[in-house]
Amino acid sequence: MVEESQKIKDVQLGEELSKRYLSYAMSTIVSRSLPDVRDGLKPVHRRLMYAMRQLHLDPKNGFKKCARVVGDVIGKYHPHGDSAVYGAMVRLAQDFSVRYPLVDGQGNFGNIDGDGAAAMRYTEARLTEFAMDLMSGLNDDAVDFMDTYDGEDSEPVVMPAMVPNLLCNGSMGIAVGMATNIPPHNLSELSDALLFMIEHPECDEEAVVRRVKGPDFPTGGVIVDSFETILNNYKQGKGNFRIRAKWMTEDLGHGQYQIVVTEIPYQVIKSKLIEKIAELLLNKKLPLLADIRDESAQDVRIVLEPKNRTVDAALLMEQLYRQTDMEAKFNMNMNVLDSDGVPRVMSLKEVLHEYLVHRNAVFLRKVKFRLGKINARLEILEGYLAAYLNLDEVIRIIREEDEPKTHLMQTFKLTDNQAEAILNMKLRNLRKLDEEQINAEHTDLLNEKAELEILATDENKRWAAISEEIKKTKEKYGKKTALGRRRTEFAEAPADIDMPIEAMIEKEPITVILSQKGWIRCMKGYVDLNEPFKFKDDDALLFAIHAQTTDKIVMLDNKGKFFSIAANDIPSGLGFGQPVRLMIDLANNDEVVAMFVYQPEQSYLIASDTGYGFIVDQNHILAQTRNGRKIMNVAVNENVKFCLPMTGDYVATVGENRKLLVFKAEEIPTMARGHGVLLQRYKDGNIADIQIFKGEEGFSYNRAGGVSVEKELLTWLGHRAQVGKLVPFGFPKTNKFMK
Repeated sequence: MVEESQKIKDVQLGEELSKRYLSYAMSTIVSRSLPDVRDGLKPVHRRLMYAMRQLHLDPKNGFKKCARVVGDVIGKYHPHGDSAVYGAMVRLAQDFSVRYPLVDGQGNFGNIDGDGAAAMRYTEARLTEFAMDLMSGLNDDAVDFMDTYDGEDSEPVVMPAMVPNLLCNGSMGIAVGMATNIPPHNLSELSDALLFMIEHPECDEEAVVRRVKGPDFPTGGVIVDSFETILNNYKQGKGNFRIRAKWMTEDLGHGQYQIVVTEIPYQVIKSKLIEKIAELLLNKKLPLLADIRDESAQDVRIVLEPKNRTVDAALLMEQLYRQTDMEAKFNMNMNVLDSDGVPRVMSLKEVLHEYLVHRNAVFLRKVKFRLGKINARLEILEGYLAAYLNLDEVIRIIREEDEPKTHLMQTFKLTDNQAEAILNMKLRNLRKLDEEQINAEHTDLLNEKAELEILATDENKRWAAISEEIKKTKEKYGKKTALGRRRTEFAEAPADIDMPIEAMIEKEPITVILSQKGWIRCMKGYVDLNEPFKFKDDDALLFAIHAQTTDKIVMLDNKGKFFSIAANDIPSGLGFGQPVRLMIDLANNDEVVAMFVYQPEQSYLIASDTGYGFIVDQNHILAQTRNGRKIMNVAVNENVKFCLPMTGDYVATVGENRKLLVFKAEEIPTMARGHGVLLQRYKDGNIADIQIFKGEEGFSYNRAGGVSVEKELLTWLGHRAQVGKLVPFGFPKTNKFMK
């Protein structure tokens, strides 16, 4: 007897874990997650189909409860949970999940809104014609069988697959360290590719792809990839396809219309798609859309109501494509088990080639099986003919001999099967008519045998016969049939549409308010800028401007940096807002000296308190980051003081010394960055104010009794960097033109 200590073996834990995990991984890959390239089925699907066939759930027969089918599957073939088997069965019955359903379901099998199927005790099912074609040949020794898990029965290793199910219905699965995701295709187009490959075995991938064209999803939609992209995907066996919802416009009269979405991308749940659009609509992220309604019945019908009749339908849909699953990507990964059970990623041509090899092997086995049946039948028929030629002697032997079988075999040189058949013959078959029928059957079988022997030995004849079978399948499921018509369309890859910010944000008037302490907020609508706004204690108004939510708000600090803020990002409400430094990186010791709405064609004059300045155009104003954009270089004790729009052809400057200078704006250079040029020269003090005006209108200033306009410029007209002349009589003591 072996001692307990001798039963214990020392092993390396890492080594042992590696072996066991590898075994688990291979079991998951081969027996659960990846489909076979020959029939496109995983074990659970194959066993499900076979169990339904054994229950005689043919399309011409009645339905049976799904619970009965699931019970047979897990009891005889698939030792796993009933929910997994029923889930697989439900998916094979959903015409929005599989392109060519294998199960004909009766009852609630779920819907495109994501609702689940009813319990299996309530639903019924049977096989479809497509499933029967997939299994056609099981009775003809077309494929090998193996023992079931308990050894009490047998099941097919692979289906004969008279249809290319892998590409017709696609497949999806996640294994250990690998996954598969194969899109469905159109059977008619796959048949064209198969026929072409039979005629041209050395064809390239492009010729095959041109016949297959691309995926054909059960939910339709529009593929917007270029042919080069599709070809590259199929060559590598990996890639993605962009699928967009299909839509049209319906005229409502009086210039109004609505958009109707009739097809959505594959595997997109309609209810969640509508929820997402409704959420964006509620959050005002879809300003072009007024409302969405789901009017779907059996078909998809999602109604989109534009904001007004001037909205461009294509622009609205482009917005939905970018923000919702109205456009989705199908990530293809044709990772399958080849004929040797080895997982690998295959190109489209390789998948079709493997299918043709399987089809040839199945056809040859069926031919040999039929030859065996014919030979067995010919043996019996030849025995019958021998009996008819010697009928009286046969009757005598049967009546008089103790061992009639042995005597018959010796007398007429019959085989055991022939003698047994003669002894089992009924008396009613001894008519002359039956003899004639046997002769006719014998002749027909000999002719059929000759044809089959040619097919068994001549590969070209065999491929010709396979081609005829493929043509019949193509005709059966052709594009003229409701099931076979192509559902997914193709369109040119869309050009990048420049989505203006107005299309992304709802345009509303607002009033932007910035306080002296740096708090920013906005109020809805155009509020009177002279209205007393509320601020925190010891705070007051710095700037207030009117804008739209689609505008960019530009700020300039005293150190020459421009900052940009999206108007819709500014907090609104009855509060005090938030510190502007949370939105831009404004240094602690710096302050905002100008705030305005960005105008695409507007240039600005910026100047420092020392009188230096230059013109900056619209291309150098907007900052791309919150760090801002440095425009003006200033000295240590110098600060930017002015930022004025260039709305005239003359510039008037006044210094703290009350000297005023007028010169042409063209004397000021336009720069992207720098310190600028001297606008007005001062012996003491700095610049006090600047005004830009049109020469024929003159400059204006406040004086007692109203605004005075000075059109006679000769007194103060000069050139940039001069000292200037004293201001006119009545000029404000503040040295400001309009303050």
